[in-house]
Amino acid sequence: MQLSRRRFLTLSAALFVANPAQAAPLHRARGQALGATVTILLAHPDAPRIAARAMAEIARLERIFSLYDPGSELSRLNAEARLDAPSFELLDCLTLCDRVHATTAGAFDPTIQPLWASYARHFAAGAAPDAGTLEAERRKVGWHRLRFDAAQVRLEPGMALTLNGVAQGFIADRVSELLKAEGLGGILVDTGELRALGGLPEGGGWPVALASGESLTLRDMALASSAPRGTVFDAGGQVGHILDPRTGLQAAPRWELVSVTSPSAALADALSTAFCLMDREEIDLALAKAPQARLAGLKAQA
Repeated sequence: MQLSRRRFLTLSAALFVANPAQAAPLHRARGQALGATVTILLAHPDAPRIAARAMAEIARLERIFSLYDPGSELSRLNAEARLDAPSFELLDCLTLCDRVHATTAGAFDPTIQPLWASYARHFAAGAAPDAGTLEAERRKVGWHRLRFDAAQVRLEPGMALTLNGVAQGFIADRVSELLKAEGLGGILVDTGELRALGGLPEGGGWPVALASGESLTLRDMALASSAPRGTVFDAGGQVGHILDPRTGLQAAPRWELVSVTSPSAALADALSTAFCLMDREEIDLALAKAPQARLAGLKAQA
């Protein structure tokens, strides 16, 4: 069962109006990654070639992180409980996950997948999982039981991993780093999370509006947003997709939308996911351990 995510970040419509200050028109390339629409904005005489290079990199990374491609590294790990010779990108992402897990006191835990899959299966069949089922699945969750190094990633029996709370941001970072290595700037990568490589080609930051009402500009910065009900399991739209690894239950009805900025889109993505499960005091404690991250928006549940 593959569920789509709602969008909570909107680029200013003014970006797509011809601006005589630009040396080249703003080119918008579209693609797909992990079930979300990807957009890359840049103004460059060779924009189509650059965008194609970026999309090829996104496709390569999807073959590492996809839960739905049976040949991806992540799918093979979940199927076999081990993955030999993992890619550098997977190890790098897992290292970040380890850091965010500690920073958020366990609220961010990618081993939540067995529990998430149980919710998806039961609601697809028309009924919520019962307490006994949830407790059985919750016992399969535990980041401390994952082992990884350059030789192998290992899961204990019954475990499974999802990187959906961090991979879109991670992919935005990787694409930005690829383009930066080619000497490029003035680019915005939108994988569902945003990563600005420089600012607008004609100067200034990239203008972004959040669904919670805040507006900001991005320059050499990333922005990620998460919402407990951004994706839901039930037809009534009440059972959100962000589950608490500590209880097995959906996020408490605290926040409607959480947005985080950071130089790293992966870090912002992971933190915004975890913050949906945390109260304001816990969020502030986590941010004190991640000084490069900032809370860009926090909308309480109505």
